[in-house]
Amino acid sequence: MNTFHEIITPILTVFGVLFVVLNLAAVLVWVERRLLAVWQDRYGPNRVGPFGLFQPLADTLKLLWKEDWIPPFADKPIFVLAPAIVMTTVLFSFAVIPVGEKIVIADLNVGLLYILAMSSMGVYSVVLGGWASDNKYSLLGGLRASAQMISYEVFMGLSLMGVVFVAGSFRLSDIIAWQNGHVWFVVPQFLGFVLFVIAGIAESRRLPFDLPESESELVAGFHSEYSGMKFGMFFAGEYMGVTLVSALIAVLFFGGWLGPVFGLTGWRATALGIVWLLMKTFFFIGFFILLRASLPRPRFDQLMSWGWKRMLPLALVNLLVTGAVVLAIGS
Repeated sequence: MNTFHEIITPILTVFGVLFVVLNLAAVLVWVERRLLAVWQDRYGPNRVGPFGLFQPLADTLKLLWKEDWIPPFADKPIFVLAPAIVMTTVLFSFAVIPVGEKIVIADLNVGLLYILAMSSMGVYSVVLGGWASDNKYSLLGGLRASAQMISYEVFMGLSLMGVVFVAGSFRLSDIIAWQNGHVWFVVPQFLGFVLFVIAGIAESRRLPFDLPESESELVAGFHSEYSGMKFGMFFAGEYMGVTLVSALIAVLFFGGWLGPVFGLTGWRATALGIVWLLMKTFFFIGFFILLRASLPRPRFDQLMSWGWKRMLPLALVNLLVTGAVVLAIGS
């Protein structure tokens, strides 16, 4: 019985996480449209099914039936490969996210470094997609994306080192365990939390940091020449990236699955923990959508200057202060 349990539990975890993540992208399209409509006082999806619930299905069918066109002068192998990279890297990142107590696909002792490495690999998708299209607007979008993501990845990693210093581990489950015995990291690492949120928005290329695909300047940026499901993979990868960043914020700074369990034990406490994690994740997804509805897009030079001249020094200050406090307490 124990052997059967040890075999079937990881399999169910893998399929459960894949099912939720892949379907969440379609659900978020509908959620974002409805929330933007509410905040901007206009109609959202309201025709296809009740409350427009079938709109994501209609969009998916449209993408499946659209012509899968490849520009004649494009580098075809790279043009086809680029959209797959962004989805693959994000899906691999979810492998180390603990969705509940002892419910994780791979509880790596370098889990946080693994996620940062996967996010760095995602840059290749955008850069190669823009370069392989043989389109000047796409190339400019790819160059913008590479400069933006590299710049903001620098202080994204530094903003999390304070959490690692205090918890003493790169393993995400250990970081949650420390918060269980002390306090959520949003309190002692509030500056790191703010920096990570800003870097996460830039990494996922969401408004107001969607300069690589700003339609007012670059048509659609790096994916201008994409159509059909290739465009759909870029689109789904963006929403999956937003979900990943939101889940990381919940895990690293808000205790992950931790929350009031009301005296429950066993599988009931585990199920409630998963609900707590989902609620925290959806809260920050809603925050990202609210930013899109309310903030204007800055100039690209302002974006880069802000990252290097303000965010990076603040991340270094947070790192040095946290290290000094940890050493002082330890001694």
